[in-house]
Amino acid sequence: MSNSFLLRSAAIVGGGTMGTDIAAIFIAGGWAINIVEPLQDRWSAALARIAQSVEQLGHSPKSMPIRMHPHISELPWNELGILIECIPEQLELKRSLFAQMENFAPASLPLASNSSSIPISEISRGLKTRERMLGLHFFMPAHLVPAVEVVRGEATDPVLCERCSGLMRSLGKVPVNVKKDVPGFLANRLQHALAREAFAMIDAGLASAEDIDAAVRFGFGLRYLAAGPVLQKDIAGLDIHCAAARTMYPSLANNTVPSAALSDKVAAGKLGMKTGEGFYRWTPESAAREKARYEQALLGALELLKPDMPS
Repeated sequence: MSNSFLLRSAAIVGGGTMGTDIAAIFIAGGWAINIVEPLQDRWSAALARIAQSVEQLGHSPKSMPIRMHPHISELPWNELGILIECIPEQLELKRSLFAQMENFAPASLPLASNSSSIPISEISRGLKTRERMLGLHFFMPAHLVPAVEVVRGEATDPVLCERCSGLMRSLGKVPVNVKKDVPGFLANRLQHALAREAFAMIDAGLASAEDIDAAVRFGFGLRYLAAGPVLQKDIAGLDIHCAAARTMYPSLANNTVPSAALSDKVAAGKLGMKTGEGFYRWTPESAAREKARYEQALLGALELLKPDMPS
């Protein structure tokens, strides 16, 4: 498979928040961008989001090399170095899109999915060129969170994964190599293990949502900025962790369905900021303030992490 990354032109399918923030990463790295968004009334909002994200990355948004397209058939396929799918998390939608893309894309063009949980092996099932299909899972907000999971499917060429990891490093990201294509990959499995325990605690009346959030943000979560969970235990002492694990593991949540605290909120239509209420209540003004605070905190954290990131 030839090195198509030399073309320095990428396509993003899906002009939502993830797609536009990923576009900003490539633009900041000197790439041209093509965005496929069927709903043309969303184009202006997509361009505005890209400009804002590019500016947050310290680059001028005045002359961004972006072309918008309503359908993948209009992409300049022979000019592209990589394509990243960022459409909704529905397996059949993604399967249909990848089948279409296989018909249009040159054989050398890597086709990646930004899916946060669906295995690329399932998305590409039955296709002829599965070796050039992989997962590139960014974390929201994609332009601010350094890590990107590079996910190898059961048929993915390992050399392609190495090349994509190098591409991510060249764009200032931190690639996380996931060698087995399991649901949720690596980071989301870790996140969901924590979330399962957090919501189980709410179910059990052990703590409020506010106290759980405070325990993570101002307690052990702060340490994760400096060291991941494995390194942190090396620092603290594996014997101490092992002894604590023997005490706690038998009582940790092991439920195989979402907690009542979570599923009841969803059933009631209380989905968080987008509906005005989740575990917290939101007005448009308070949601905007919190999002701004959140992104400002991430920018501060990013400054602390820069010495450990690709230069």
